[in-house]
Amino acid sequence: MTKKYLLMSNFNRRHFLYFASSTLATLGINQLTFLQQAQNYGQVLAKSTSRKLALLIGINQYLHEPLAGCLNDIELQRHLLIHRFGFNPKDIYILTDKQATRQGILEAFEEHLIKQAQPGDVVAYHYSGHGSRIFDPQPIMRTNQHPRHPKELNGTFVPIDAELPPGYPEAGGSVIDIMGHTLFLLMSALKTENVTVTLDSCFAGGATRDAVVRTRPGGKNILVSPLEKAYQQQWLKRLKMSPEEFVKGYRKGVAKGVVLAATQHQQLAREVNINGFHAGVFTYLLTNYLWQEDKTVDEIIAAIRPQIPRTFKQIPTYEVKPDSNYQNQKLFFIKNPAPIGNAVITEVKGNKVKLWLGGVEDLGTIDVGTIFNVVGGNGKVKIVDRIGLVGEATAEGNVETGMILSQI
Repeated sequence: MTKKYLLMSNFNRRHFLYFASSTLATLGINQLTFLQQAQNYGQVLAKSTSRKLALLIGINQYLHEPLAGCLNDIELQRHLLIHRFGFNPKDIYILTDKQATRQGILEAFEEHLIKQAQPGDVVAYHYSGHGSRIFDPQPIMRTNQHPRHPKELNGTFVPIDAELPPGYPEAGGSVIDIMGHTLFLLMSALKTENVTVTLDSCFAGGATRDAVVRTRPGGKNILVSPLEKAYQQQWLKRLKMSPEEFVKGYRKGVAKGVVLAATQHQQLAREVNINGFHAGVFTYLLTNYLWQEDKTVDEIIAAIRPQIPRTFKQIPTYEVKPDSNYQNQKLFFIKNPAPIGNAVITEVKGNKVKLWLGGVEDLGTIDVGTIFNVVGGNGKVKIVDRIGLVGEATAEGNVETGMILSQI
């Protein structure tokens, strides 16, 4: 499958610092007819014995370096999880912009994921926003540490309230970023192994779009907050994990499941304008591919890599829990997702329907009159309007909300 990037313009750069400490369910489907599955896949999967929980975080409205595509990243993931992988919408917790404070993110992870997930459940965590590097006087080296990467600089997520110290860069100080070390501890606290983390985040760099710098600087004079270190100590006590055990586990690899990363270590990740729809190029390609294919983690990343223009110098990667063989698992640890397709019906009113076009390979081919057929059924829809990935259409035959569509 070859992507067409002629419609991509005005791309933003996203730096992604490889969060090595970040953590990179098998479900059965009731024996319904294929048509019934197409009509009711979300409800059927939601009733399976394994619960599926997701926490999606997207931040555009940073005070000094606003972004454009992070909330769209969340929509891409939300529709994919609900309509392709059977997540109940009530089990998907979303934090955007002003909600995504440091406290808000940490509390959401604890309350929605750690306290609710049971052994065998499926957990998905997605973060789109700024990343940074800050100084840690007690760094933990990894075996895959980049030789030119200062060992004292640690990767962080940047909540919306994590502002740089006054007077930066002349003056330094601490910031309330969330460290990769903290995510490692949070992932360690999950009771299930069926964990998928997707990271599409910014890191300090010099990219601009429309004269707005979109990176959050860091460096050796930007320090870890004492609040962050205290929070890590609290989790070490809760987990009954000694500092030595933490260091050993962190150096060995990810704590649980699989982590998907927008880039390899020290590379830039881009945010792009795809036919009027802004999104992280990695998140867009990942979700688009998953609508159309049912592959393992290793196969997914291998397929996405050549779809990114070489000029971007961005190579997606993944890491799995050591000795787990999770790279040969299906993503989200779900073996039987909904049928593959190009779109899904999200709303039906008479013969008028709304579509999510997340699996369309080239949005430029979707115009008035484009026809989609119901997968496994006799219904079809004809496009009358489209804005980004949301289409409006007229329907013929049997159509229901949640039905997967294939483009003619």
